[in-house]
Amino acid sequence: MDLHTGLPFWLIKNGLAYNYSSLKKDRKTQVVILGGGITGAIQAYFLAKAGIDFILLEKRSIGLGSTSASTALLQYQIDEPLSSLIEKVGESNAVRAYELCAESIETIKSISKDIGHDNYQVHPTLFYASYKKDIALIEKEYELHKSSGFDVELWDQKKIKKHFDLDFPVALYSRHSAQIDAYKFCHQCMQYAINKGQQIYDRTEVVDIKHKKEGVKIETSGGYTIQAEWLIYATGYEVVDFISKDIVDLNSTWAIVSEQFDDIKEFWYENALIWETKEPYLYMRTTSDHRIMLGGRDENTNNPQRRQEALKEKSKKLAKDFAKLFPQYEFIPEFSWAGTFGSTKDGLPYIGKYINKPQGLFALGFGGNGITFSTIAGELLRDIILGKENDDVKIFAFDR
Repeated sequence: MDLHTGLPFWLIKNGLAYNYSSLKKDRKTQVVILGGGITGAIQAYFLAKAGIDFILLEKRSIGLGSTSASTALLQYQIDEPLSSLIEKVGESNAVRAYELCAESIETIKSISKDIGHDNYQVHPTLFYASYKKDIALIEKEYELHKSSGFDVELWDQKKIKKHFDLDFPVALYSRHSAQIDAYKFCHQCMQYAINKGQQIYDRTEVVDIKHKKEGVKIETSGGYTIQAEWLIYATGYEVVDFISKDIVDLNSTWAIVSEQFDDIKEFWYENALIWETKEPYLYMRTTSDHRIMLGGRDENTNNPQRRQEALKEKSKKLAKDFAKLFPQYEFIPEFSWAGTFGSTKDGLPYIGKYINKPQGLFALGFGGNGITFSTIAGELLRDIILGKENDDVKIFAFDR
């Protein structure tokens, strides 16, 4: 599956950060992680930290799937507003899911320190009502978030205008968010695991998987086999190749990054992450080297040809979207790309066991919160492997 089109900024900025070898002999281990993107990398970090032996396999080069196309906004707010998530999964589970996302951002901060990632940056988030009809939604979200203990403020039109010079009726301003370089973070997690004695292989395609109660047997295209007690599927959107359950709709999003603004360090108030209530929504952030990154103009398609054909026009429209909001900046796109993203029925990921795959575990962080969801998965799957009870597993179960 082609997961992105164009020239993702992170890949050009960082290049092929490290070299990894392909698997060239039969192996036996406690756990196999299937997938070498940021989801697999985060699972690798947690297992290595816990002293659990594993082998990670990636069919491409490490990080070259959807990870290199991630805009890496880290938010506790998910694509499904808390008010509607409560209606779908109940108040207790909904609030807990939001709490776990907030906690995961702090966990990512801790991981960044542990692996030497210097691009973790704390920024607040501005979530504004695109239209007057969305005022009630923002106000309801504020009440729910505030009563649930989140650090949020309700901003009126005057305050938005004062701090951002934007003309929107109301916004939620929150302080549980950050941003990273997802591609670099992915590689640094892998290097952390390697330094702990773990095995990472890329350009190693899995062609057959046999699940049994006593363990899992994996065969690669090179004819080598791996015996393991557990298999973690961290395959992201390519999980549709391994599971029959209809759990995700695959879509495409487009993103652009500006040229550097050498003389500007704060583009808008606190360089906040910005997104909106409109669907599909526009989202934006800044970078550590003084650029502006934004994305949106999503479509309900996963056709690589369509993504490529639309790239030039989508880039122009995104630049115009930005110019309407911040006309004081001349946004000249230097990088543009399109990537795959998935959405679930309730906006939550799928994490844990799947009945048809004995000894299989899933870390499927779909949607705009893939990195925070993957962090939650890392802690939950580690606990399952260690035999520890964790009540949060039920929130993200396949049978929810």
